[in-house]
Amino acid sequence: MKGKRIYITGLTGRLILGLAVFVAAVTAGSIIVGVNTYRASIHRHYNDVGYQIAHSVELLFDNDDLEEWGDLAFKYNTTGEGAEEIAEVVQSEKFQNLETTLLNLRSGMDVNDIFVGVIDIDELNAYTPERVEDGTWAPIYYIMDAYPMEEYRFSLGDKSPIVPDYCEGARISYETGVPYGGYFINEGSYGYNITAVYPIVNGGRTIAFIGVETPMRTLESDLNQFIFIVLVIVCIISLVLFILTAFILVNALIKPIKTISHEAAYFVENENEISEKLKKIKNHDEIQVLAESVLKMEIGINEYIENLTKVTAEKERIGAELNVATQIQADMLPRIFPAFPERNEFDLYASMNPAKEVGGDFYDFFLIDDDHIGLCMADVSGKGVPAALFMVIAKTLIKNRAQMGGSPSQVLAYANDQLGEGNEAELFVTVWFAIIEISTGKGIAANAGHEHPALRRKDGKFELVKYRHSPAVATMNGITFKEHEFKLNPGDSLYVYTDGVTEATRSDDTLFGVDRMLDSLNKNPDADPKTMLETVRADIDEFVGTAPQFDDITMLGFKYMGPGKE
Repeated sequence: MKGKRIYITGLTGRLILGLAVFVAAVTAGSIIVGVNTYRASIHRHYNDVGYQIAHSVELLFDNDDLEEWGDLAFKYNTTGEGAEEIAEVVQSEKFQNLETTLLNLRSGMDVNDIFVGVIDIDELNAYTPERVEDGTWAPIYYIMDAYPMEEYRFSLGDKSPIVPDYCEGARISYETGVPYGGYFINEGSYGYNITAVYPIVNGGRTIAFIGVETPMRTLESDLNQFIFIVLVIVCIISLVLFILTAFILVNALIKPIKTISHEAAYFVENENEISEKLKKIKNHDEIQVLAESVLKMEIGINEYIENLTKVTAEKERIGAELNVATQIQADMLPRIFPAFPERNEFDLYASMNPAKEVGGDFYDFFLIDDDHIGLCMADVSGKGVPAALFMVIAKTLIKNRAQMGGSPSQVLAYANDQLGEGNEAELFVTVWFAIIEISTGKGIAANAGHEHPALRRKDGKFELVKYRHSPAVATMNGITFKEHEFKLNPGDSLYVYTDGVTEATRSDDTLFGVDRMLDSLNKNPDADPKTMLETVRADIDEFVGTAPQFDDITMLGFKYMGPGKE
């Protein structure tokens, strides 16, 4: 049969090939989005069901009993004491009735398990893969468990690990007293499951949590059928669209596109001279829009060249202002050392290296009176100018309140309430703040979500001082910050820092970490604070190599010589 022949040019062939690839990508993307949307809806449904069951379980328990039993489980696992008290509770009629009710509820609600327990936050933070492998890491201490097989059921005082990926979510839920917004999903002996972690709050603090493990049988049974239906529908639609679009490309688009291409080349080759041919393309479709856009682009390029000098000057002005901001921030931090040359009872040194022009970390030290010194190390969430502005306010509030008198807890509580007012940006700051009595070495510290400090006793090595943290400052109003007492003896040294030290990352995404930091400190443990910080920074630079710095690196070293010491 003779007729009109259609010749596919190189441009047309590439367009059709590109269209085919695009259609295939859209098909695959549609399937992926559909499946993920379906899966997310099922996750959300089962998560909500789990929290509803957990709320029902909460009503079964008396908070005072839960708090008492949780304390028993915590005491038994941390000190080894209380076995007889646990046995007495487990054998009590109240406990056994609750356990029977929980078992019946689990069976009636068709869930895999319902359990009640407490979380050891310090143990949760002490996670390492090695401790998981050797079985020494177990941050969950059980109060009651309704697992269907009795031989695998946990009892009061038993402990177990959790999935390492869920540590952060469990920590957030436990510390805030609010159910975690994400999902705890795992493959267990009952198949595909989702676990709701529901905190129980009494007196403003989390005393226990309820875990409900729910099987997602609907997702397992229907997912393949859903994928098949979506695949068929999307493929049919994509095929029809491909045929229609290919026809339009071959018959209507090639000539005007070539004209646009030729005119663009003409503009380049003739020193930005604009041709009139682009104005003659009147297809009344996207091709005309493209031609008009190219024409506008040519006009815009000429205007851009004309304004380039002004733009360059403006960029230089902004750069100069950022340099000034960097200097202003640096000037706010005490940088003259020795800081108190007339005092021989102690020596200190601090440094801050921002990741950007301005940063969110800050340190501070100041004499509250002749016999007390305040030390502060803090890290504002976020980076850049917003974090720097928040840092200025936080530093000022903490120092001013401390010099008015009061404990570290009172100082942080004041700063927390002030920063929380009008905090629409939802920034917060982790703070370690301590007040040390210079004549005795006695100190009180409050840790608001900050890194654990490192302490070195005379003739010893640096080790982390771990204790429970309070929430970060400006996360919520009315927080009472816990305090930790300590004592420095002559010759002892203290090192505080931000997470920019331990999270310094080299090109293979390996972190510097706490262990390397302690090794660096212990290279010369009796060094003066300045040498101590310089050694750590040198080791960080050597470890990171050419990788860019992603976070501010801030450190403070303090060495106590004792009263009247040289």
